[in-house]
Amino acid sequence: MTTYNINTSQHKAAKVAGFAYLLLIIGSILHHSIVELNLIVSENTAAIANFITTNELLFRIGIAGDLLLIVCGIILYLALYVILRIINENLALLALILLSIQASLSVVIELTSFIVLLLLNGEDYLTVFKTEQLQALVGLVLNIRASGYNVVILLFCPGSIIFAYLFFKSRYIPKTLAAAGIFSFLLMLIWTLVKVILPNYKSMIVMVEMIALICSVPVLLYQIIIGMWLLFKGINAPPQDNHVLKPA
Repeated sequence: MTTYNINTSQHKAAKVAGFAYLLLIIGSILHHSIVELNLIVSENTAAIANFITTNELLFRIGIAGDLLLIVCGIILYLALYVILRIINENLALLALILLSIQASLSVVIELTSFIVLLLLNGEDYLTVFKTEQLQALVGLVLNIRASGYNVVILLFCPGSIIFAYLFFKSRYIPKTLAAAGIFSFLLMLIWTLVKVILPNYKSMIVMVEMIALICSVPVLLYQIIIGMWLLFKGINAPPQDNHVLKPA
């Protein structure tokens, strides 16, 4: 029966993945607290447009931060593929493809941020529009941007669930941690589907924010814990398998 040792590339990839997980968490928290919370000033399109115009540098910092996080995410996905392809190469490749598409879509969504800046910077070819029309266009682009992130999550969650399942199957990390990852991403996936299917959820804004927090906290905790585990403890085959793993 063919067996596979945990090789050096997997151990190195585990360290890379752990570091990338933690970097993504830190970067996302900083981006949300410094950029997004300052930009979300009102549901009024005119107020949002005026705020972006007067805080263009902050908006551009947000774009740059998002692009750096996307690059970090791609590094993470490649590292997870290197670690887990030995468990089931087809599933690992499927997860990598889903997450790569998600990353590519995220880049496209970031392009809409530049469209917002072009609309608000008053280029000559935009003089045919009135101020109210430009602000309405900005609102439309921002709504498209927000909807696009729902699609990103719908790709991100299945890919992450597959990687968590492969961790569960491999026992490279505690099975309870891998199971928590599956549950966390499944919860986020279900919630995102609800938002897409029931677009009028905003009428219950307080309940929405509470449910969103309940769905996002488990994912956040999972990523912090698995990031620290991979970075400081790495991956280990179960003792009873004598450091070898049977093929899927």
